[in-house]
This record gives sequence, C-alpha cells and structure tokens, in this order.
Amino acid sequence: MAVVAIVGRPNVGKSTLFNRLVGKRLAIVDDTPGVTRDRREGEGRIADMRFRILDTAGFEDAYDDSLEARMRRQTEQAIAEADVALLLIDARAGVTPLDERFAALLRKGRTPVLLLANKCEGRAGQPGLMEAYSLGFGDPIPVSAEHGEGLGDLYDALHEHIGLGEAEPVAEAELFRPELDVTLSDDPEAENDAPPEAGTPERPLQLAIVGRPNVGKSTLINRYLGEDRLLTGPEAGITRDSIAVDWTWKGKNVRLVDTAGLRRRARVTEKVEKLSAADTRRAIDFAEVVVLLLDADDMLEKQDLTIARQVIDEGRALIVAANKWDAVKDREAALQKLRDRLQTSLTQLRGVPVVTLSAKEGRNLDKLLSEAFRIHALWNKRISTAKLNQWLEGMVATHPPPLSKGRRIKIRYMTQAKTRPPTFAIFASQAENLPEAYIRYLSNGLRSDFGLDGVPLRLHIRQGKNPFQPTKRR
Repeated sequence: MAVVAIVGRPNVGKSTLFNRLVGKRLAIVDDTPGVTRDRREGEGRIADMRFRILDTAGFEDAYDDSLEARMRRQTEQAIAEADVALLLIDARAGVTPLDERFAALLRKGRTPVLLLANKCEGRAGQPGLMEAYSLGFGDPIPVSAEHGEGLGDLYDALHEHIGLGEAEPVAEAELFRPELDVTLSDDPEAENDAPPEAGTPERPLQLAIVGRPNVGKSTLINRYLGEDRLLTGPEAGITRDSIAVDWTWKGKNVRLVDTAGLRRRARVTEKVEKLSAADTRRAIDFAEVVVLLLDADDMLEKQDLTIARQVIDEGRALIVAANKWDAVKDREAALQKLRDRLQTSLTQLRGVPVVTLSAKEGRNLDKLLSEAFRIHALWNKRISTAKLNQWLEGMVATHPPPLSKGRRIKIRYMTQAKTRPPTFAIFASQAENLPEAYIRYLSNGLRSDFGLDGVPLRLHIRQGKNPFQPTKRR
C-alpha cells in the first residue's frame, strides 16, 4: 500500500487533514501550535483510493538535541518513508519564511511533493493561494481540511503518483478494534462464539502501555521495535497522542499502543493535556491487555493506583511492570513491598502479574510479552455451563446462602455470559438480597478453582423466574 505523508510548519491543519482522510478523529486537534509530536499512522481513503497516511509534527528549523530538533528528525523519517508528501500551508496566513525553508529542504529530496493550500474556504485564502506558486511545486491544490473541500482535486493529483494498483480495496483497518458485541443471556446454554486467537493477522493483540509521565513508556516500545520510532527524552509529557504501532513478536502480531502520561486531574489545567488524557483513557477502553508501567524508584503512588482501577473498571487484563529495575539496590525488598501494596490496595484483582524490567537495558522484555499473552488467554477463558453448575453445587453445599425475610435464598444455576473479561450470570431467588460478602465468596472461589487469578471478573446476580407467579395483564 502506498504511503502518503502530511508535512508542513506547525498549526497549518495537518492533523485536521489526517482525521479527514482516515474518516475518524484519531489525532488530537487544537489551535495551540505544536500539538502533534510523534508521527501517527492511519489508513487513508479518498473514494476508491486507499493508502497509508502519516501525520507528522510541525517542521521546526532546529538542528540541536532539543525537543523541536527531535521532532524534526521524526518528520524527516516520515518523508523518507513516503511515496508522496503533501506539503500543507495556511492560505490565510500566506507563505511564511518557515514555509520557504521547508520547501527548499523538500526540493532537495527524492520524494514527490504535492502542495496543498489549506483553509481556502471562502475568499480569505485567495491571496495565500496565489503566493503558493512561489514555492516552486507547480499548481497548489486549494483544500479545506475542516470542511472536506478540494478532496476531488487531491484525488486526481495523488492518482498520478500512486495510482490505484497499489491501493486496491482492502479491509479497512482500525486503530483500535472494538469488543465483540455480547450481551447477558437468560439462557444457561447460550454461549458466544470465541474470538479469533490473539496474535493472528486477523486480530493482533492490542497492548496498551500506560502510566505516569516520564516512566519510560515510549522508551519501552522503541526497545521492542529496535528503532527510535517514538520521541523520548528527559522532558516529562513528551507524548501527547496515543500512537499505535503494529509489530511481530515470535511470529505473533502485536499492536503496541503508546499513551500520554496521566497525572492527577487536579494538576491538569491545560486544554491539550486534558485532550491527551482523554485519548489515553480511550486507548485503555479499546485495549485488550494494559501494562501499567511504574518507575522502580517511586512505585505505586496514588496516581498509579487510580490508573490501575480505571483499567480494572473497564474490564481489561492488567499487568504491573516496574521499569528501571537496574537502578534498584535492594531488589528483593522492593519487590516484596510492591506485592504487599498491590494486595492491600487492589483487593478486587487478586494475583495481578508483576514483571520487573529495564527498557533502557532491554532486560525481561520477553517475559513481559509472555505474561501479556498468558493473561490474555485467561481473559478469553470460557467455562462450560455443566462445570460451572457442578462447581456451584459444591460451593453452596459448603456455605449455603443466608436467610432473607425468614426464607433461605436459593441459587438455582449459573452460566458464563461472555468473555473479555469473564462474565458470569447467577440466577437466584431474592437476588437483590444476596449479600456482597457471599458474592465475594463465589468470586474468590471462581478465581481459585478455575485459575482466573489476575483478570477482572464480572458476577451478575439475576432473579430467577417463578413459574407459579401470575403474569400481569396489560
């Protein structure tokens, strides 16, 4: 599939055009210059033409080791990878000196360039459209990324460079794959079809890396990929967008998702950081396995526990990973302290996997992926209705439900309603009066007897139908 890169100086509408071409609001868009930092990939489409589209950071004229210079190098990598580059200018602002320097740089390269004059809706962009001829890329294409104008002309121009042969219709890929549409059923024998196995071409494992700022999330993904795919550095909060990268580990397909660091909400005041936090929460919503990355020198702060609870509440499989483990002196004591804190602070998720690693040194990275596939298999585990009811009979015989209103609560049967996470429906008389302590007793028994430690469980208590109760007439 052909690769198209959107390039230009900051705040000319590159991310808006990216969202327009992929048909979704994937990239964060704001009036603040320099919102985009990492290059984001998506599957673009104009009518029957499909291509891989790259959104890039705004070009900065910096060549040192600053953040702006590292962003510029990411943009240069995208241009080198692309079959054609779309140079975007702001027609309402006209051609700026930075546009001219960037155009001069592009003319030296081998990548074909199409010049797009954005914000050409109405007449305000006409002077800038005329100025664009001075950049030396031929006729500029007037577009409006915000309103979707000019895409027909862009289609014709792209056709000359990539054609349709390299962009044949294929199944449209999504950044995050939604969960299967499953609902609780009153039928104890009703079972949903198992999803395709994770790691296959049909469904890669969705693995999101989350945590507080500056704990090494981007460094970890770069280490897996073997290249500086994501921006890293000593500055906190470099990552803003949630960036998904497809990768293969030991023949298994994995979609690694880097996310922005999450701070306490009271400390988040800037609009862009609020958008980044919302994008991270969206990444958690659509992930399958979430790695909560900790700084080994400062593990399980209050914010770490808040993030972990968000993952559990969303029903995702969770792994706790302590990064920078090479810098820890007393490792045995630190590991025991971490496990004790998890046991006391995350009681709703007993047995959560803990992995110690060093992204910088490349230690224990394979162990983290092995745990991810193992916990994912548990997250997808299905137990037959016959086994569940045989187990339930033994649990009820050992500890019968309590009395309610002078009558014993009767638990009739149970079934697994869905996976991802394992969700069970228990049908009982006086369901609303079954104590929480008894529900925890059943939940803990499920974990112990069926090997479900470390994954969220959902237990729904439902009222059994009374065949002797008369139906209400309408």
